[in-house]
Amino acid sequence: MDSRVTVVYADREPMPGIINPGSHQLFRNPRISVETRTLNALHPEEIRVQMCYAGICGTDVHLVDRNPDTGYIRCSAPLNIPIEGRVIGHEGVGKVIETGASIRHVRTGDYVTFESIIICHCCDMCRKGKFNQCRHAQLLGLETDGIFGSVVDVPGLAAHNVTNIIQEDNDIMSLACVEPAGVAYVACQNAVVSAGDIVVVFGAGPIGLFSAILCTTVFGASTVYVVDPVAFRRRVAEKWSGHVYDTEEFFSDLPNDIDVVIESSGDLENINKIFRNLNANGRVVLLARTGNHLALSAVDYMITNRISITGSRGHLGGAYNDIFKLYRNMRFPLNAAITGVVNGGLELVNLLKSREAILYENCKVLVKFE
Repeated sequence: MDSRVTVVYADREPMPGIINPGSHQLFRNPRISVETRTLNALHPEEIRVQMCYAGICGTDVHLVDRNPDTGYIRCSAPLNIPIEGRVIGHEGVGKVIETGASIRHVRTGDYVTFESIIICHCCDMCRKGKFNQCRHAQLLGLETDGIFGSVVDVPGLAAHNVTNIIQEDNDIMSLACVEPAGVAYVACQNAVVSAGDIVVVFGAGPIGLFSAILCTTVFGASTVYVVDPVAFRRRVAEKWSGHVYDTEEFFSDLPNDIDVVIESSGDLENINKIFRNLNANGRVVLLARTGNHLALSAVDYMITNRISITGSRGHLGGAYNDIFKLYRNMRFPLNAAITGVVNGGLELVNLLKSREAILYENCKVLVKFE
């Protein structure tokens, strides 16, 4: 069977003088194209899926966006681009058209959404139930081929059956956003957001927006401030928070006694600027990957006030099932972030080549596959 897929190519050229280079120091001169590829025989533990909708993530944008001074990609997430290119994409919903011999939990005709972290189930972290930190994890669309294609093969264990949630096309579109919603959900858990907390969310992209919605509607925060320099994204966030600010405006009159900071913008200087306004026992969660350094100046304040800083990766450990229940009971509007839809791989490629259109004129854009 043939499939039309979106593929990224890049030159593997480690940046001179860098020990253990990140992806943004390893791959340069990215190219993107739409190709027809013939699928291999289906592995017993895989499913073959006809894609309906897939979401464009900031990581996908950073994969094809180069630093103009160096030519290296901006993506610092774990990544492997082989000579034959990498099929990208890791958020979406599709319909199962074939199952491998070992698959039992989904059947042909079922609708499925996907986890984007393919885990080993065998390492010490998996054995402890810390799946997001699997020692041998492979990231869908980054370290293994992804789901920007008309038909794709995906590990069966990464698929969640959502057939009984879907009643109309809006449900399919909404469920294409479960992966970033799951990342936001785990971030709120890692931040231990609880009733009465004052929360600041930096970045009103999809994950930041979902974090703000969850803090208010699910985790019980009393006040949620959303901060973003992009006017379009602030307007989207205003539907869900009465405290939405431009970055400069926010820092001109900082609130005190902040309990939680969720940093999803990638501007790590925000942490230094806000740190002394954090309450005792405050929590800072870092989500955005940029490859930049965090240089914290208020370490004594951190020690005295027992402030914690933690990274948060992933969506595993039960987040999806909770989100399905919340969505089914109209507690979590997954479609809140959707601001645009493009049709097929060619429109996807054109949009990815226009970084500004995604970052400044949209929140979450979906790709519709016919």
